[in-house]
Amino acid sequence: MQNTIKSPISFGGKGLHSGAPATVTIRPAGAHHGIWFSRTDVAIGDRLIPARWDAVNRSPLCTKLENATGLSVSTVEHLMAALAGCGIHNALIEIDGPEVPILDGSAAPFVRGIMQRGIRRLAAPVMAFEVLKEVSVTEGDATASIAPSDTLRIDFEIDFVDPAIGHQKKSLVMNNGSFARELCDSRTFCRQADVDEMQANGLALGGNSGENAVVFDGDRVLSPGGLRHADEPVRHKMLDALGDLALAGAPLLGHYSGDRAGHALTNTLLRKLFATPGALRMITCDEKTAARLPGHGLIWDEIPQVA
Repeated sequence: MQNTIKSPISFGGKGLHSGAPATVTIRPAGAHHGIWFSRTDVAIGDRLIPARWDAVNRSPLCTKLENATGLSVSTVEHLMAALAGCGIHNALIEIDGPEVPILDGSAAPFVRGIMQRGIRRLAAPVMAFEVLKEVSVTEGDATASIAPSDTLRIDFEIDFVDPAIGHQKKSLVMNNGSFARELCDSRTFCRQADVDEMQANGLALGGNSGENAVVFDGDRVLSPGGLRHADEPVRHKMLDALGDLALAGAPLLGHYSGDRAGHALTNTLLRKLFATPGALRMITCDEKTAARLPGHGLIWDEIPQVA
């Protein structure tokens, strides 16, 4: 069955890139509603923005959604990952600013909030996209692909010159609560030199000395308390990938592989997937298929306590 949240829950804080304060409220929605954002700070015009791949204004730093009138909301990837990882198919997300709060830099606060409120099952079967053909995209040394699979699997590989990051690789199936257990508390990460450059260009204004991002400098981890996982960077890239794939508009049954891929490339992959004849089809999930979707098997005690 399709799911929504039982009652509204709000989160507040600054946006990582803009530094703008905002409050985001997740509200229940009915079957087949999907995920929509509503800019409550806008009084005139269309303030609804669909959480969908074709509404993405591609950016290398975050995922930005934009409606037909140009109204946007950015840095939606962690919230979208939390919704997908908790099996939420329908929600109205109200936000009174241009960027989703970064919170601690991970999806854990959203996951814990959603689970505290509880999940309500709706009287409608889950619809999902089944990948039928492999599709891949490449940009420079980065690649992303998605191939047929009976569940959603995410493989990711990164390679940085900084010894504190280095080469990392991980693979996970996204059902049985694995997102909440393995990925949701992994924070966004960056190099100190990148932080300095972004702030000089008026970006990363909501960053706060490692409290909402893991900051690396060569062989050092500068963030207080160090890493939450030895391979936290690649785990966070997988978190981002789940959030970006959730913009398909319905759960995906496919095997995603990313090698140095980012937000823009994953969206390029979705655009190619939907443009390729015969590459996917929408199916109505029976109970067995629904059990292979993200969010199935999530257990409260397995959610990390960091948030």
